[in-house]
Amino acid sequence: MTTVFIVDDQALVRESFASLLNAQPGLDVVGQAGDGIEALAGISALATRPDVVLMDIRMPVMDGIEATRRLLEGDDAKPKVIVLTTFHLDDYVYEALRAGASGFLLKDAPSAELINAIEVVAAGEALLSPAVTKRLIANFVATAPVPRPSPARFDVLTEREREVLRLIAKGRSNPEIAADLVLSAQTVKTYVGRILAKLGVRDRAQAIVLAYEAGLVSPA
Repeated sequence: MTTVFIVDDQALVRESFASLLNAQPGLDVVGQAGDGIEALAGISALATRPDVVLMDIRMPVMDGIEATRRLLEGDDAKPKVIVLTTFHLDDYVYEALRAGASGFLLKDAPSAELINAIEVVAAGEALLSPAVTKRLIANFVATAPVPRPSPARFDVLTEREREVLRLIAKGRSNPEIAADLVLSAQTVKTYVGRILAKLGVRDRAQAIVLAYEAGLVSPA
């Protein structure tokens, strides 16, 4: 059973998501909150942390970026965070990634896409939908800090692993990377696992942030 906690300042949105998710086999909504402060308190009060948190970005009292940052700090078991976004909120996407979000989903996405997103992130994969990923990469030029080259951080990677990381940072999925490099999907999956382990990051989302911030990849 995958447990889900919903954070959104609109009660109607929360209830809609909760009704949809609770109707799905294998999913269980264990709590809701209307802002970041309520979310942190509600999640802390649970006997076990939820597997996935659906986190709105713009909320009163404490926004979703700060709530995500606080939720994922420390050494305790950490849930996966899916940030709920809209196209006009793209400026916040980069900061949410840096805060530790594992994925992004448009608030008006079809129900099947929402369910799939939760399953993907709960399984340990990062979720960067194609539409959001393309806009995210384009916005790196305007929102990311000046690249800080840190070659030593990437010395642990082989040349092939660097090549895979560059494609990950460009928004390529595993099948697309496999096609680009003429490799099997399983081989690409192995490379991705090694890259994350060597760099000490949780998932693809964090690897993308690191690659851009360190100047390994150019938004162009």
